[in-house]
Amino acid sequence: MLVWCLAIVVGLFIAGYFFMQQPVFGKAPEGARLERIKKSPNYKDGAFQNISHTPALTEGASYFAVLKEFLFERKNNGTPKDSLPSVKTNLHTLPPQQNTIIWFGHSSYFMQIDGKKILVDPVFSGNASPLSFTTKSFKGADIYSAEDIPAIDYLFITHDHYDHLDYKTILALKNKVNKVITGLGTAAHLEYWGYDPEKIIEEDWSTTVPLDPGFEVTLLPARHFSGRGFKRNGALWVSFALKTPTQKIYMGGDSGFDTHFHAIGKQFGPFDIAILECGQYDKSWKYIHMMPEEVAQAALDLKAKVLFPVHWSKFQLGNHAWDDPIVRVTTKSRQLGLPIVTPLIGEPLFPGDSIRENAWWEALK
Repeated sequence: MLVWCLAIVVGLFIAGYFFMQQPVFGKAPEGARLERIKKSPNYKDGAFQNISHTPALTEGASYFAVLKEFLFERKNNGTPKDSLPSVKTNLHTLPPQQNTIIWFGHSSYFMQIDGKKILVDPVFSGNASPLSFTTKSFKGADIYSAEDIPAIDYLFITHDHYDHLDYKTILALKNKVNKVITGLGTAAHLEYWGYDPEKIIEEDWSTTVPLDPGFEVTLLPARHFSGRGFKRNGALWVSFALKTPTQKIYMGGDSGFDTHFHAIGKQFGPFDIAILECGQYDKSWKYIHMMPEEVAQAALDLKAKVLFPVHWSKFQLGNHAWDDPIVRVTTKSRQLGLPIVTPLIGEPLFPGDSIRENAWWEALK
C-alpha cells in the first residue's frame, strides 16, 4: 500500500510539473534580466517587495477559511442576473485627433490621446485563468476581441496576473503592438511568447521613460504582488503616470491602499483622470486590493480631477456582489465631492467633457 501511495504522489508531481510547462504560465526571469532585477532596491530576499509590509492575508485570516468561503459561501448575486449592457464602438474609425477612453470591462481599456493609440491590460479570451473553463467573463462583457483593436502605439501591462496579462490576447495582438511598457521581469513572459525584445521597455519604480515628443511615462509603485505559478513576486507590479501634450493620466494597477498615492499625487499630480482598480476585494486580503471607499480616497490623494473606477463588471474573483464595487465607490465619491465617470463597456468617454455618471447597473437588480 505504501508503494502505491508513493507512486501516486510521484505521478501527481510529474503530471503537475509537465502541466506547468505550458506556454500560458510564461517564463521566470533569468540570465541578464535576473541579474538586473537583483540590483533593484525593491528586490530583497529573492523577491520584489512592497513599500510597506504587505501580508497576502489579513491578520486572523487563513487560506482554508478563504477557500471555504469562496467555494461554499459565495454571494448569490456574485454574477449579474442578465447580460450586461454594452456599446460596440468601432475603434478603427475614431477621428484621429479625438481624445477618447473606452473601457472593455475589468482592467482592460483603450485610449486614443493626442493622436496615440494606447492599450492597457487587455483580456479578450473570455476567462481570467490558465484553465479556460474557469473564471469565465460575465455574459455581455466580452463584445470586443483582438480583431477589433487597431495598431497600438503603446501597450501598458501593470503586472503578470491572468486577469491583466492574458496569453491568448497577447499572442493575438503581437503584430499590432509598436511598444510595450511594463515592470521589471514581466518582459520574460512577453519574449517567451515571441515579442521582439527591442519593442519592450521594462523598468523599475520611479523611472521616467520618454516615448515620443510630448509623451513620457513614469513607472510608479502599487501595493500588490505578482506571479503566474507557485512562486510569487519574481516580476514587478506597477502603476503609471502618463504625460501627453494635453493630458496627465494615472493608470493604477492592482493595489491595496497605502501612502504611495499621496506621494504620487504630490510629485506628479494633479491628474486629469485617475483610472483606479475597484473590485475583487475582501476583508481577508485587504492589503492587496482596496475597498471601494479607499479607492475614492486614493483618487483624492492623487489629486485627480476625475475618478474612473475599473477592475469590476467582468469576472468574479472576490466574494462580493458583482455591483458592490460601483455602488460603494459612487456613494463615497459623492460624499467627498469627487467627480466620477461610470460608462458602459465600450461606451466612448471623452476626457474634458462634462462629467457623466450613469448608474446603468441599477437596471440589473
